[in-house]
Amino acid sequence: MFAVHLLAFHFTKLKEDQIKKVDRYLYHMRLSDDVLLDVMARFRAEMAKGLGRDTNSTATVKMLPSFVRSLPDGSEKGDFLAVDLGGSQFRALEVKVFNDGKQSSQLESKFYPTPKEVIQGSGTELFSYVADCLLDFMESKNLQHKKLPLGFTFSFPCKQTKLEEGALLAWTKHFKVRGVQGTDVVSSLRKALQKHKDIDVDVLAMVNDTVGTMMTCGYDDPHCEVGLIIGTGTNACYMEEMRHIDLVEGDEGRMCINTEWGAFGDDGALDDLRTEFDRELDLGSLNPGKQLFEKMISSLYLGELVRLILLKMTKEGLLFNGKVSTALLTKDKIEMKHVCAMEKYKEGLSNTKEILTELNLFPSEEDCIAVQHVCTIVSFRSANLCAAALAAILTRLRENKKVLRLRTTVGIDGGLYKTHPQYPKRLHKVVRRLVPNCDVRFLLSQSGSSKGAAMVTAVAYRLAAQRKQIDAVLAPFLLSLDTLREVKNKMRAELEYGLKRETQASATVKMLPTYVCGTPDGTESGKFLALDLGGTNFRVLLVKIRSGRRRSVQMYNKIFAIPLEIMQGTGEELFDHIVQCIADFLEYMGIKGARLPLGFTFSFPCRQASIDKGTLVGWTKGFKATDCEGEDVVDMLREAIRRRNEFDLDIVAVVNDTVGTMMTCGYEDPNCEIGLIAGTGSNVCYMEDMKNIEIVEGNEGKMCINTEWGGFGDNGCIDNIRTKYDKQVDEGSLNAGKQRYEKMTSGMYLGEIVRQILIDLTKQGLLFRGQISESLRKRGIFETKFLSQIESDRLALLQVRRILQQLGLDSTCEDSIIVKEVCGAVSRRAAQLCGAGLAAIVEKKRENRGVEHLQITVGVDGTLYKLHPHFSRVLQETVRELAPQCDVTFMLSEDGSGKGAALITAVAKRLHNIGRK
Repeated sequence: MFAVHLLAFHFTKLKEDQIKKVDRYLYHMRLSDDVLLDVMARFRAEMAKGLGRDTNSTATVKMLPSFVRSLPDGSEKGDFLAVDLGGSQFRALEVKVFNDGKQSSQLESKFYPTPKEVIQGSGTELFSYVADCLLDFMESKNLQHKKLPLGFTFSFPCKQTKLEEGALLAWTKHFKVRGVQGTDVVSSLRKALQKHKDIDVDVLAMVNDTVGTMMTCGYDDPHCEVGLIIGTGTNACYMEEMRHIDLVEGDEGRMCINTEWGAFGDDGALDDLRTEFDRELDLGSLNPGKQLFEKMISSLYLGELVRLILLKMTKEGLLFNGKVSTALLTKDKIEMKHVCAMEKYKEGLSNTKEILTELNLFPSEEDCIAVQHVCTIVSFRSANLCAAALAAILTRLRENKKVLRLRTTVGIDGGLYKTHPQYPKRLHKVVRRLVPNCDVRFLLSQSGSSKGAAMVTAVAYRLAAQRKQIDAVLAPFLLSLDTLREVKNKMRAELEYGLKRETQASATVKMLPTYVCGTPDGTESGKFLALDLGGTNFRVLLVKIRSGRRRSVQMYNKIFAIPLEIMQGTGEELFDHIVQCIADFLEYMGIKGARLPLGFTFSFPCRQASIDKGTLVGWTKGFKATDCEGEDVVDMLREAIRRRNEFDLDIVAVVNDTVGTMMTCGYEDPNCEIGLIAGTGSNVCYMEDMKNIEIVEGNEGKMCINTEWGGFGDNGCIDNIRTKYDKQVDEGSLNAGKQRYEKMTSGMYLGEIVRQILIDLTKQGLLFRGQISESLRKRGIFETKFLSQIESDRLALLQVRRILQQLGLDSTCEDSIIVKEVCGAVSRRAAQLCGAGLAAIVEKKRENRGVEHLQITVGVDGTLYKLHPHFSRVLQETVRELAPQCDVTFMLSEDGSGKGAALITAVAKRLHNIGRK
């Protein structure tokens, strides 16, 4: 028993001594965590260089766009072919994908050899061989008479310009085919396939094996967004945000980036980590100075690296009694399979002894221990370096997503990972140590990269079909220039009907006279009250206007809410609430005793008989107070003041917010004769020549006309451009059949149009996995502010997803892109229709003045115009296109409904005083 213990002790001591000896000898190959974190930082810097347009040419990590923009979502289905070229064998496959709710697929394949004369011959010979093999496979499966889409796995660095187009940058893995570098390999494959008249194959996608691996695993695990190959070659790919990829147009969504990380260090960035053995191996390779990172970690080179180390150690008398055998002098004599076998620790030293004996090295026990440890250090360094680069990718993904903790899956393939007994465990452990804030699942690709090519093709096929459906849904929102001209001409005709006495009653654009007959001239002064009613909030303002050299406008205001029960209660309740708010404000300002002139901004359609008389034509914007329509709102306000019997006010003018907007801008710019509101509601007013206003007596001067253009189309004249979604929104509104133009152009309704489209797309299975959530069923959930936020150019898709999540809509990246596109189509059409209507107004102004070229200013207010990222630009472009003889300046109004009401009151007072004199 004592002898056994002594023997064990002796062996342990012997093992420790040999391991220490090798550790000292290969000290530079043992990398600490600090070194790995440094490698990680260097790799991240190279990634950033590769993604930049100006720095890509000098980057060693090329970060090649793959044009794979979407991962499998489980709805893919159909039969697909794939061919896989890139290793020691060529493979042809048929992949059947079933949309059965289980994400199942069926794969049949056949392997073909890749003879040396083919992989080192001409390009024509190579692609003819691929086509011949595919034909043989199709015939064996009786597929030659079917038209099938094909995915092409081409595992070499390529610069892709489309999913189905890519030029070879350089051959790797012992391939040396002539006449292919710099040419489109998909085009070469298509030409070779076309020679076979009896097969009809459509090459839809080209991917490399790394992307194929990610897609294969992505079909089984939706969290998979990284692909990793560790085998004969090594590479990684991952899903990058489009906004970071300078080499590709567009910033929406994500795209898979093929890092081609094998060339990391080709610029000397890893020289401090490369040993004399790495340099010797590189000099003896087919491509000296290139793919240096790959040469430090891929299985193609690790066996040779071990041989070079053992050779030097033997020459120095540290192994095999200093006897150098032929095996140690023969290049590539030690292969990766030998390294894997020797590192099977459970089998002790028996494998190592057997392999070394086969190589005529006749090792002692000490030699076996030392050789096994050399293999361990070489393969461990490979796993460490691979982990550092992978950790850099995971960190980038986490930062892209702006999350504190990342949950993701890495799809892996490659012989080294699959066959080496210790490699996976080492890699996982180091990755988790380097990125503790990432929960990483490592998923082994069961079907290799070839199925991935079929999955890319299946996804491309799905996206193409979805694209067709989405385009069909959004097509009615794309208005041609001819259609917009037609809208402009119809608006012009409706303006004329509204101005004429005999047609005004039946006109949809009411062209209401406001009795505002002048714009500010700078002499207005005094204190004025203004009331502003036009939405869910009500404002009371005190406005102090100063004239002369120190001309200024000072405003004090208070905002009061109008509860829904008041908005939709009785007229008496509404006006009593308004007077209560006025009383609170007067008391707050300490001016309850003063009888101030007041301007009342009442932003609903009114028919005016004078500047201080306004009869409500009809409620809009969700108001439904009874006993108001057909009544004079100024009288109703006076009666409410009398009922309260606390104060008295001089109600000088009832004005519309659109007129207020024009007057506010007119105070700054005398050329402003048009007011536009593009917000919750939509409306325009403008200064019309009195001679054209048949419903008002007199021909001299001008008067502001409140068009109330929201009713344009209520007679059916624009039914040709109304979509089924517009009709659904109209039918669900409080005033069905009315304000049709406003329902296509104003902020109050745009979100609801978007919601109806999203429901339709979801029903078609194009959004939210075909599941209509409870929140999506709620009317009004999609407020216009969300449209503005979603369409913001500064907003990444991740933030768009967060907005949708706030709305209870759990979206994928692809969902977010579609939602953004829907919002864009709806808001663009709104801006174009608004622009077409405005073009009709400015053209009318030009003709009124009898000039060939008009210069005019439009005062604008409204949240849609002010806050939406594209509305104002599209509107202005449309006006320019449709009214090329008009030079229109757009001026943002500062508080048209408050300041504007006071200015109208001041102008009315000034004109009244002039009249009295």
